[in-house]
Amino acid sequence: MRRVLVTGGGGFVGLAVVARLAAEGVETTVAGRHRYRAAEALGARCLVGDIRDSHFMDRAAAGSDTVFHVAAKAGIWGSREDFFSINVGGTENVIRACRRHGVRSLVHTSTPSVVFDGRSIEGGDESLPYSRNPLCHYAASKIAAEQKVLAANGGGLKTVALRPHLVWGPQDTQIIPRLLERGRRGTLRMVGGGGNRVDISYIDNVAAAHILAARNLEESGSAAGQAFFISQGEPVVLWEWINELFDRVGIPRVRKRISFRTAYRLGWMFEKLFTLLRLEKEPQMTRFLAEQLAESHWFSIDRARAVLAYRPEVPTKEGVDRLVGWIETSVGAEKEQARSLYS
Repeated sequence: MRRVLVTGGGGFVGLAVVARLAAEGVETTVAGRHRYRAAEALGARCLVGDIRDSHFMDRAAAGSDTVFHVAAKAGIWGSREDFFSINVGGTENVIRACRRHGVRSLVHTSTPSVVFDGRSIEGGDESLPYSRNPLCHYAASKIAAEQKVLAANGGGLKTVALRPHLVWGPQDTQIIPRLLERGRRGTLRMVGGGGNRVDISYIDNVAAAHILAARNLEESGSAAGQAFFISQGEPVVLWEWINELFDRVGIPRVRKRISFRTAYRLGWMFEKLFTLLRLEKEPQMTRFLAEQLAESHWFSIDRARAVLAYRPEVPTKEGVDRLVGWIETSVGAEKEQARSLYS
């Protein structure tokens, strides 16, 4: 890798990939909707545009030998048009730009949601079929996007898809802040029996997996055309892990429960109501979220170990220690800022 393009390089995962590339001295360009000062501070060049714009993607990919396609619209709520235009249409533009400019390697950031079909998955591997009944537009659009990326493998372009599960760590802008906010407000409810086990993925390990995948495509190419689950390699009991984190940062444990059946019905009702009223705000519960919070979903990373030589660099305990330190620093900074505003 000498000249690399990272779509979505200002986001949580994308920026971590950019930091890895910077540490290796790789010339990096970031394509995103904004100018990302954090990426520029790492030495990356920022191009501002929309991956749905084929001309923008054509300009962004020019001169690159490797592309990390991390950009996506995530979430459990929103219009189908938005999810598919960004996650599918944008991916099609990335693939076309790669072919037009002779890019040799394309690493696509996918998600385990592509195989989640409403039932618990315990130790599943990459032989699992795509979901036939995805309950949110995000999962449906990522299925289509991953299929297009893997189908594009060949003719001078090598492609791979990574499926990191529940990415977390310092600088997280999605999962951890939302958990903490709802925990502080006391609005979290344990869905189901509370014993479901899930995979989690520390951010540094996810970034390392991206680099390993690109190196494989550049060298042996044994990963080409394949998808890989990425995680800590040791699932956690979801609600125990959340409560232990809350203990560390001074948030009351989640003790109130709601049955899966009730949560699922509430999700269905919220979806119907929000659709009828054309509300853009994310519902407090959806059917997909109810299943994610109540069911087990963890996967074997044997293929990633064997083919990519992936090994989680940061153990879960160390990752939690780092996360807690970041949370405490962030809270302290917020309090100091508040004091300065009113002093």
